[in-house]
Amino acid sequence: MTGAAQQPETNNSSSEKEKIPKPTESQSEGVKAANQPSDDGKQPEASVAPADHPALVTLQQEIASLRTQLELQSKQADALKAQYIRCVADFENFRKRTEKTQEELQHRVKGETITELLPVIDNFERARVQIKPKTDEESSIHKSYQGVYRQLVDALKRIGVSAMRPEGEPFDPNFHEAVVREQTSEYPEGTVMEQLQRGYLLGSRVLRHAMVKVATAPEPVVSSEEESGTATDVDSSPQEN
Repeated sequence: MTGAAQQPETNNSSSEKEKIPKPTESQSEGVKAANQPSDDGKQPEASVAPADHPALVTLQQEIASLRTQLELQSKQADALKAQYIRCVADFENFRKRTEKTQEELQHRVKGETITELLPVIDNFERARVQIKPKTDEESSIHKSYQGVYRQLVDALKRIGVSAMRPEGEPFDPNFHEAVVREQTSEYPEGTVMEQLQRGYLLGSRVLRHAMVKVATAPEPVVSSEEESGTATDVDSSPQEN
């Protein structure tokens, strides 16, 4: 029964093959001629649409439109990039100006505050020089306020304050204020002999100029012989009638 069941399928497949028409000789030759290369060995070229074909014209128009849009977008991108660079540069300049202004303001406020404290330091220094304790109680008091003075000086040093030491240096009007000039041969002319009031710096900025005594050259000494010679010259000069 199995062999009998499969027999109809074989007959059907053979009948379907018989239904497919075979190509004629002329059709077969046409197909072969189409697939065969030309005499110069090149495959036959596909047919090209003419330049004025509607589809080709539409495609060229779309390409031209896209190129125009691309150029416009490129110009806009360049303009935005230049604007961004300018904004970054302006912000950087603004940041630097702001930092400089804040720094100058801090230095000015700090300098004004410290300047108000300098007379207090002057009084401590005068007391250290002038007061000579004689008893143990006076010595204890002297050490206590000198300890406060040292704490104040250390605090000023930590925030950048330094005292000037101009003795023996050339006089500089940027840092010194000459209040006394003294003739002497011990120092070169224009040298600071003594600091009368201490000057202070905040970093490189002058908080207070140092009041100093400046050396000047001594006047030449005229000997007695030169004086007598000068007097003789005066006496021997002709007198008018």
